[in-house]
Amino acid sequence: MVANHGLLKGMNPVTTLVSMAIITLFVLCGVFFTEQTAALFTAVSGWILSYLKWYYIGIVAIFLFFCIWLAFSRYGNLRLGDDDSRPEYSNFSWFSMLFSAGMGIGLVFWSIAEPIYHFQSNPFITEGLTPEAAQVAMRLTFFHWGLHPWAIYVVVGLSLAYFSYRKKLPLTIRSALYPLIGKKMYGPIGHAVDVLAVFGTVFGVATSLGLGVTQMNTGLNTMFGMEVSLSNQIILIAVISAIATISVVSGVGKGVKILSEVNMWLTIGILVFLLCFGPTRYLLGAVLQSTGDYLGNVLSLSTWTDANENSQWQSWWTAFYWGWWMSWAPFVGMFIARISKGRTIREFIVGVLLVPTMLGFIWLTLFGGTAIYLELFHQVTNEAGELVAAVGQAGIVDAVKADVTSALYVTLDKLDAGFMGTIAAFMATLLIATYFITSSDSGTLVVTTILSMGNEHPPTAHRVAWGLGEGAVAAILLLVGGLKGLQTAAITAALPFSLVMIVMMWGLMRSLKEEKLTPAVYAPAKLVTN
Repeated sequence: MVANHGLLKGMNPVTTLVSMAIITLFVLCGVFFTEQTAALFTAVSGWILSYLKWYYIGIVAIFLFFCIWLAFSRYGNLRLGDDDSRPEYSNFSWFSMLFSAGMGIGLVFWSIAEPIYHFQSNPFITEGLTPEAAQVAMRLTFFHWGLHPWAIYVVVGLSLAYFSYRKKLPLTIRSALYPLIGKKMYGPIGHAVDVLAVFGTVFGVATSLGLGVTQMNTGLNTMFGMEVSLSNQIILIAVISAIATISVVSGVGKGVKILSEVNMWLTIGILVFLLCFGPTRYLLGAVLQSTGDYLGNVLSLSTWTDANENSQWQSWWTAFYWGWWMSWAPFVGMFIARISKGRTIREFIVGVLLVPTMLGFIWLTLFGGTAIYLELFHQVTNEAGELVAAVGQAGIVDAVKADVTSALYVTLDKLDAGFMGTIAAFMATLLIATYFITSSDSGTLVVTTILSMGNEHPPTAHRVAWGLGEGAVAAILLLVGGLKGLQTAAITAALPFSLVMIVMMWGLMRSLKEEKLTPAVYAPAKLVTN
């Protein structure tokens, strides 16, 4: 299944060449037919979100219920590996890598912008910029970044970890198909599934890198006066992609692990800053209140399809997010599987579902809650010299409308923390860079692992090539303005992959039931061919 000589030594020739051809084709279309490519995928994703949003919402709800049931089932004590295997990484390192790969740049980018958007208007309020609107804004933001995306990752990651480490199959997406199609997974069906996973990973990572570098450029402009321009953004992509490539060459146990831990410490540092210099009492209360509010409404939100009014809001937000998370599932799921060997099924599900979700809630509350507080309780001096309420006039709402990337820095500036505010802005920009690097090197590791048929230490030359290639894709998308069009392409890829995820659940349950009857493991196919 993998070549033992030539340029593709150690890689599956079919999936590697097909993946390279498809990605090159999409990039060329983005360069030479930018408007047409963007229009095509915008139309396709628009059709999916308009006519199949009920399916996206329903299937993601099923993923979450499946995960909760499985965590408390009789299969929870089974280990992802041999019965005597134990975790390779400490809990802190594991949680750090989970959070960095699963959310990363996106959470930094949207942690203020999304709550502020919902604070102004959403389907559940009659008037924006009110205390009620603030509560609903945090509820919806929690919903989009909470249990549901991590349930998507659990389904993929658990299936891959189980079949790879317990059933001794290759660490690739196709292995989850084994209980249903047997050795046919090594044929065209398996190739197609792996290529789809590579496509979603490359463009998902490239899109996030594009988002991250624009926000980083804004931060460097705020602190050092660097001009916000495409040329500077491409330079930033080149520099950070090179660092990411060095990191991924060093492997998970060194570069990726160390950078993920740096991410976690930077995250803790900036959260402590917000807690100390922000509206502390309000934020502490908001964490508890918003979490309880989310848990009290999560069931109804999970099945709400806006059937009566069919507004565009849900297509723009919830259905869009669910498709986006599913397009990222091959990447994040594979990476989570790679770092979870030796953990029990229950430990895996509880850890992946709850810990990153709670950290995300704290992050969203401290960032988004601070921005909402500043807008909700902003005061100005009137002509009589009296302080009067000026809700929505703090400048953050205007910043989100004008330039989403500036919302983070405007919020930090409005805290008026002086020198500490400058340090916080620097830490935030550094955090974007480290998340950028971990997203890139994690994505590179996943792509090369898939293409090498599950080799946890893929050939170095291919790790370098794909690492630099992801940066090149991100730079090209920014250069030609095709970022949005190819982002919608990744969302479109979520539709067929959602069917793969259904098969994953089915195959996992079938194998778990068989294991209770017989402890035999599947014999792996011979991977190296002449």
